[in-house]
Amino acid sequence: MTLDVRSLAKRSLRLSELSLGCAQLGNLYQSITDEQARATVDASWNQGIRYFDTAPHYGLGLSERRLGNALAGRPRSEYLVSTKVGRLLESQNSHGERDDGGFDVPADYRRVWDFSRDGILRSLEQSLERLGLDHVDIVYLHDPDDHRQEVFDTAYPALEELRAQGVVSAIGAGMNQVGMLSDFAEHTDMDIFMLAGRYTLLEQTALDDLLPLCEQRRIGVVAAGVFNSGLLSRARPPDDAKYDYGDAPRELIDRARRMADICERHGTSLPTVALAFPLAHPSVVSVCVGARSPEQVIGNLDSYRSHVPSDVWSDLKEEGLLRSDAPVPTK
Repeated sequence: MTLDVRSLAKRSLRLSELSLGCAQLGNLYQSITDEQARATVDASWNQGIRYFDTAPHYGLGLSERRLGNALAGRPRSEYLVSTKVGRLLESQNSHGERDDGGFDVPADYRRVWDFSRDGILRSLEQSLERLGLDHVDIVYLHDPDDHRQEVFDTAYPALEELRAQGVVSAIGAGMNQVGMLSDFAEHTDMDIFMLAGRYTLLEQTALDDLLPLCEQRRIGVVAAGVFNSGLLSRARPPDDAKYDYGDAPRELIDRARRMADICERHGTSLPTVALAFPLAHPSVVSVCVGARSPEQVIGNLDSYRSHVPSDVWSDLKEEGLLRSDAPVPTK
């Protein structure tokens, strides 16, 4: 089974329109077994997903190890892997404590922010070892929000160097905000951004500056967090829904339920529409969705492959639930 792919404008990389975010492989919020992690990657592969995103932060390296093990033996030329730099993992005695970063793993390592050239090189080297690969295709600066000066002075030049040497094919940044990504778009030669939560059915702030810049500068965008921490992941948002990693405000739950009403009226579902929406923008090259089980993978693929009636988009705009200037799918 195959998926449609989109090409990165400035580099010879082709990304599957739906990609697997691998934070859950690192036991995000709850533990899964090695077998379940492998089965999740296997299901993704069997359904045609060929782009996988991970990071040292995810489970203190567990996500990278599990992803590498699951991809071992598969033709390297047939898939893309991205990982991230900015957090080095340093070993420590856990004294039986668990990680305090949201992952259900022993605290055998601590995260150390490091955007120096040496830190970037060490981080990538360690990631390759955990992944069991000799190269990754894309490297992102991971959440550099509070490290602006160091990132522009040392981290970005280090990534440029790695790209020039052919160690990585494409470089970029992954963030939950549009402002700093817009600065990267204006002042660097990055190839790709991972934008989490800021271009979704609930929020289209990226249309103001970032996405026009990306279109102008031929920068690809991977839309992540399209369910806004789960608020849009169910047909009917529950009272205890999350948004931006915390409890969703009442007004956002009500807004999402109004969207769900429109979806139901036209025979589709909120998750299906949430997955379809970002792909209508010409700069978006993939939608990255996490999963912790084969069943979740299949559910995401079913949503991705489902048709959204055009009346859904017009009704969302007419009711003021979607920006009037937001591109929407035409097929």
